[in-house]
Amino acid sequence: MPSGDSPEQHFPEQDFDPSRLTLCLQRTLVAQRTAIEPVVQEVMEAVRQAKCVDGKEDAIELALQEALANAVIHGAKEDPTKTVECVVACDSGKGILIIVRDPGTGFRPETIASCTVGENVYSNHGRGIFLISQLMDEVKFRKNGAEIHMVKR
Repeated sequence: MPSGDSPEQHFPEQDFDPSRLTLCLQRTLVAQRTAIEPVVQEVMEAVRQAKCVDGKEDAIELALQEALANAVIHGAKEDPTKTVECVVACDSGKGILIIVRDPGTGFRPETIASCTVGENVYSNHGRGIFLISQLMDEVKFRKNGAEIHMVKR
């Protein structure tokens, strides 16, 4: 955990007990597509070493990539003067919590059309949120959609 940070500041989910965290990682990235993959690789290396979600790493990696891409592209508008924050916590008994925050104004998740019906099947948009919700056990949007909380147990 970065010095001076307490887990309670970053992990409001009551399920995650700060005293049981086996991994607590916080990374900030510049809002550019090229910044996503290095952060994903660093986070996933730490997640694999922590072994808090053995066998579920592929699902977590894809959900993380999608969440960061959405934050960089839609939230921060790929503006290199803006940043996106990623916070990861593993609790040996509860799984993994990933929070991605962007500086955007947010969105209303319920207004995103399902990519599995009608003409939306052919759309180039809306698949990221669908994938995240299929891959993770719990997904919540906060701060008007500018923050996503993802849990894999």
